[in-house]
Amino acid sequence: MQKQNILQKNYTKYQRAIQVKLPFDIEKIIPEDDSVVLLSRIVEEMNLSDLYSTYQRIRENSVSPETLLKIVLYSYMCRDYSSRSIERNCNRDINYMYLLDGSPAPDHSTIARFRSKHFAPCAEKIMAELSMLLYDVKEISAQALFIDGTKIEASSNKYTFVWKKSITKYQQKVFDKVTSLILECEELYNFKIVRGSKVQVKDVKKLRKRLHALKVTQNIEFVYGCGKRKTSIQKHIEQVEIYLKKLKGYAKKLHTCGQRNSYSKTDTDATFMRLKEDHMQNGQLKPAYNLQHGVDSEYIVWLTIGHEPTDTTTLVPFLKGLENSMNFKYEKIVADAGYESEENYVFIKENNQKSYIKPSNYEISKTRKFKNDIGRMENMEYNTEEDFYICHNNKKLNFNRIYKSKSKTGYVSEKSVYTCEGCENCPHKKECIKEGTSKKPLEERSKTLYVAKTFIKNRAENLERLKTDEGCNLRVNRSIQVEGSFGELKRNMNFKRYLCRGKKNVLAESILLALAHNVNKLHNKIQGNKVGHHLY
Repeated sequence: MQKQNILQKNYTKYQRAIQVKLPFDIEKIIPEDDSVVLLSRIVEEMNLSDLYSTYQRIRENSVSPETLLKIVLYSYMCRDYSSRSIERNCNRDINYMYLLDGSPAPDHSTIARFRSKHFAPCAEKIMAELSMLLYDVKEISAQALFIDGTKIEASSNKYTFVWKKSITKYQQKVFDKVTSLILECEELYNFKIVRGSKVQVKDVKKLRKRLHALKVTQNIEFVYGCGKRKTSIQKHIEQVEIYLKKLKGYAKKLHTCGQRNSYSKTDTDATFMRLKEDHMQNGQLKPAYNLQHGVDSEYIVWLTIGHEPTDTTTLVPFLKGLENSMNFKYEKIVADAGYESEENYVFIKENNQKSYIKPSNYEISKTRKFKNDIGRMENMEYNTEEDFYICHNNKKLNFNRIYKSKSKTGYVSEKSVYTCEGCENCPHKKECIKEGTSKKPLEERSKTLYVAKTFIKNRAENLERLKTDEGCNLRVNRSIQVEGSFGELKRNMNFKRYLCRGKKNVLAESILLALAHNVNKLHNKIQGNKVGHHLY
């Protein structure tokens, strides 16, 4: 063979004849205990009618949605999340060829389109299908559910923040300028615009309409360019247009924020949070999502995506979504101190479930400082019959009134207010009454207690369950199982930043990771003879 033939585009044109030695049946090469075989069987057992309903029609020679789901899941199981890498593996890797089963290899755009347009709308139903499949084979106990959350960085730029507080401040400044402009126009053109005490956007639009009417009646033509003088009406109309454009932009940003305090310009569903991965070591906020996992027997049974930086308000929506998607109901809800609130206690109790939530003061209540603090309600004697507390100076704190407060979620809690009958000349006043933010001097203040009786009662019942042998075992398993799922996700699967944008796509990506984790976990349990073990 001449050396010049190497430079031909077709590399096989001048090569010597090669006898093909690969077996025609790919299944003979793949081991019987390979995870790809287990994945194929699991997907074939699932009901994918919701996934097929997202397609208007499926071409004959194209890859089926079931096969695409197998390919994407297996890629996630192998810690490969790039659509271009999946396309390359479909042409080279024999495991991907086994999943294709003779179908042509899809390109990267088909894979990306499948994840965002077809899998995302039915991602929660497919996850429920796998959880129900694990429940049917008794791999899930359906007794105790371990819940925890973590923050994962969003696929958006770090410094694209929009702060709600800043928007509100700038909006008020524009309204102040608009108010002075309206007063100037009312005095100059002799008409009335604002009827109330506060200027609104509709008043600005009304002013613009009046100014345009004056322009028509006076036959004023707008002039532009160097050396031409603008009339006062033209100046005022242009200024009103500028203010209206700014107010419209601020209103749109506030609508995007909603109940949040911030969002990212490049991913409006992401909220700025403080993450543990702080490469600059200055505690800066990054756009992220709050990922909630519900784990049972080391399998991720359910998950949600939220924009709340804390976990307290995520528990009730999580349990509602789980109950609506599953055919079974968990009896025990195990979570850490970040989920403790009166609303969560009441919801779990009314839902005929038992809470195993670690109290937020569990560790500090064991300290000497906590036990010696005479100003705390826990260290005061309480008379249940006459409903009053007795302080360290043997003075009564009598019931005064009921204080009601409403949370962000709309839950109304009641607190009983107790006031001391006489704090004058008390020698323990400095130790009993904290300084706080009160502007009154300490000599004029009296001791006041805010007691949430419903919260205290539920916390006591919850703490009693936690101190039992079963409660201690569940607490240990919570730190092993649900924290282990996040360790598997971030460390073993090396997933620390989302690749897509938008809450819907982020949820789909999180579910793909959870499904891959569950199949890998089932494979490891089967090969390690640990099937049917639920608790450590």
